[in-house]
Amino acid sequence: MGPQENQKGQENCEVKKGKMTLVLALVMLVAAFGSSFQYGYNVSVINSPAPFMQDFYNETYHGREGEFMDGNLMTALWSLTVSFFPLGGLFGSLMVGPMVNKCGRKGTLLINNVFSIIPAILMGSSKVAKTFEVIVVCRILIGICAGLSSNVVPMYLGEMSPKNLRGAVGVVPQLFITIGILAAQILGMRMILGSAEGWPILMGLTGVPAALQLILLPLFPESPRYLLIQKGDEQSARAALKRLRGRDDVEDELEEMRQEDLAEKAEGRMSVLTLFTYRGLRWQLISIIVMMMGQQLSGVNAVYYYADRIYENAGVQKDHVQFVTVGTGAVNVVMTLLAVFIVESLGRRILLLAGFGMCCIACAILTIALNLKTISWMPYISIACVFSYVIGHAVGASAIPSVMIIEMFLQSSRPAAFMVGGSVHWLSNFTVGLVFTYMEQGLGPYCFLIFCGICFATVVYIFLIVPETKNKTFMEINQIMAKRNGMDVQADKEELRDFTTVSVPYNKKAEAERNSAL
Repeated sequence: MGPQENQKGQENCEVKKGKMTLVLALVMLVAAFGSSFQYGYNVSVINSPAPFMQDFYNETYHGREGEFMDGNLMTALWSLTVSFFPLGGLFGSLMVGPMVNKCGRKGTLLINNVFSIIPAILMGSSKVAKTFEVIVVCRILIGICAGLSSNVVPMYLGEMSPKNLRGAVGVVPQLFITIGILAAQILGMRMILGSAEGWPILMGLTGVPAALQLILLPLFPESPRYLLIQKGDEQSARAALKRLRGRDDVEDELEEMRQEDLAEKAEGRMSVLTLFTYRGLRWQLISIIVMMMGQQLSGVNAVYYYADRIYENAGVQKDHVQFVTVGTGAVNVVMTLLAVFIVESLGRRILLLAGFGMCCIACAILTIALNLKTISWMPYISIACVFSYVIGHAVGASAIPSVMIIEMFLQSSRPAAFMVGGSVHWLSNFTVGLVFTYMEQGLGPYCFLIFCGICFATVVYIFLIVPETKNKTFMEINQIMAKRNGMDVQADKEELRDFTTVSVPYNKKAEAERNSAL
């Protein structure tokens, strides 16, 4: 097949609009609840019971040494407890590429449950065992679980979804992250489990979604794109598609996958190094780095950190702040749920622009409001800014970047892209957690101007560079980005062949298929 015929075949390959079937809905629920929910839960779970956990650290140390910890040791131990979670997330992100290529998307999620169930048991029994060190270590393991799940779940669900539902399904993992955060906030309230007696149960509950996923996920199919393109098992891919679509006629989607497979035969599996040096994916790579950095460096964790004091300044009683915090979490869930329903009608690009734009404006006004808090009504403006920021982040900055990674990269480069995007996400998360205290001490409320500038820069970049990907096949998006990278389709394939010759081993059969594709 010649290049013109191949391109014509791609253009004529129109995939029917899919619908949300029971099987797709169930696998989405099981994958997102078992993995993404845990990520959100563990982001927030140690916030409310922190004083009681620190008392446990101190009492355990006193029982061993006969004296209480000094303040510096306690601060260091608690900082490790908090910061080891994003550090583990970074390690998990670095594991994504090798694991999804070797074990598949579903297989990786099943293995990932080990990094949740074992720590849940150990943390839940830490008080009885009188050891706080196990909590610190387990936070790394839980972080690895979050780092894997935050990348693999969007990849798994995105590859199984029809193109007209891919955006909505891609936002679902973020929705379950927000539900996990809200669940931890509710369960962590003083009258429930956020107490001296209840915190070990609170920490151990993270293993429940993992156990349910371990039981239920084997009942559902692997990603059809993984089965066909990476495993070469068309029969299993067809069977998986039939189950997911609820119909026998799936040849249209299989043909679209075959076209993608043919176009990528020269590429092989892209490593992270190849991804950084390959000109044909230059703007895709820059875009995911910018969006992931913008997502975390926009100050979302700092806003949550500052929220309690903003509420207190507005006159909310200290005992009631936890209820307002839960209200903030509820708004986050509702707005992310809204994003699920509007992402296919409004598109990805407008939600990214609107989301980061709202965060930018909210940070600017919040800086002014915090500096003028002596004015009687100004603290309420601060509360409104926090809620506006949460809304903006929920509909755009948090929800959409993972969807864009799915759509801007083809099958063979997607795992490496998720490794890069996930690593940037967790490194940025870790950086904000590490430096925000010093920023706050040095700059006070003016630290939000830095977040405002980052949001503004991200908006400008998205407006100038990032295309709309709504209702487009992976191949159509790839062709749009090829033009942006200054490459025509044939030149793109020839450069891919050069990269393959240098870095990807292949056999005679693969070489014949590659020559046929080119």
